[in-house]
Amino acid sequence: MEADDLPRMRSDAAALLGKEQLDSYSQDELLARVQVLEAEIARVKAHHAKAADHRKAAEALFGKRGNG
Repeated sequence: MEADDLPRMRSDAAALLGKEQLDSYSQDELLARVQVLEAEIARVKAHHAKAADHRKAAEALFGKRGNG
C-alpha cells in the first residue's frame, strides 16, 4: 500500500464550526461569518478543480492507477 492510499489524519475544522453555538453572535457578525465561509468554500472548490485537472493530466500521460 502506498502512502497516498492511507487515510490522512486531520482535524476537521468544518465539523468544529458546525458544533459551535451561534446564539451569541449579532446579525452583522453572522453575515460576516457567512462571507468568510463563502470565501473559504470558493477557495476549496478552486483547489479541488486544480487537483482534478492535475490528476487528469497525469492520467493522460501515465494512464490510470492500477492499470499497471
